[in-house]
Amino acid sequence: MKRICFLFALALPLFFTACKENTVKSVKLMSFNIRYGTADDGDHCWDNRKAGAAAMIVDQKPAAFGVQEALDFQLDYFQENCPGYKYVGVGRDDGIKGGECMAVFYDSERLELEDWGTYWLSETPDVPSYGWDAACRRTATWTLLKDKLYNKHFYFVNTHLDHVGKEARRNGLALIVDRIGKMNPNGYPMALCGDFNMFLTDPAFNDLKQMMNDARKDAPETDWESTWHNWGRISGTQPIDFIFYSGFSASLKFERVTGEYEGVPYVSDHYPVTAVLAY
Repeated sequence: MKRICFLFALALPLFFTACKENTVKSVKLMSFNIRYGTADDGDHCWDNRKAGAAAMIVDQKPAAFGVQEALDFQLDYFQENCPGYKYVGVGRDDGIKGGECMAVFYDSERLELEDWGTYWLSETPDVPSYGWDAACRRTATWTLLKDKLYNKHFYFVNTHLDHVGKEARRNGLALIVDRIGKMNPNGYPMALCGDFNMFLTDPAFNDLKQMMNDARKDAPETDWESTWHNWGRISGTQPIDFIFYSGFSASLKFERVTGEYEGVPYVSDHYPVTAVLAY
């Protein structure tokens, strides 16, 4: 009897979390570093995993998701194989289609796109450019979305900070924080997702933590395991993929998506992460 009571006590919080997800007005968001499609990844090349990546999106059903490292043909594949989703974003190299794109996809049946834009994480954010000590051009794409299901507006921002330049990560995130602070005069809920290429303990996060909450930290059901896994070779490290939020009332659930889809063991070298945020 004691063991039954103990197991019941463990299960109770998860039960109430599931109930809240079904009754509270909420939206599910995702961040997904898809690994650029021309990488020499052997058995893990894009052609071998693209069906699994699209199937994962269809299964998870995020209302909106941000992708990092996406090339134009990868974006086209998602749009063709994930019914109902549309996207916005530009290539980081030329502001059109050249290079990787930090695109935002949205479920067009549920969400209406009202405005969007892309800026570069650099000293000249309105034109394609390198910032500080960055190895690559880096961008952030923002969207203003209307949730037609609940008649709610929210901003969704997607970014990918540099993997080499510490100054670029620090200043790039500072630029995002500054823009987020100025872009929302109506005080709508806002979410920021991306591959930040650093651990949450990095001081570069300090200003962001003052402005937004970490969905992973706040959720009663959550996941603190590695997000970049290098095709299953790495585990036990801190995550580098995040979803932050402000204006939403709570983070109800946060998880890594680690399942196999269409026989594909890894849909990317990063696990996608999802957050269910309550209005």
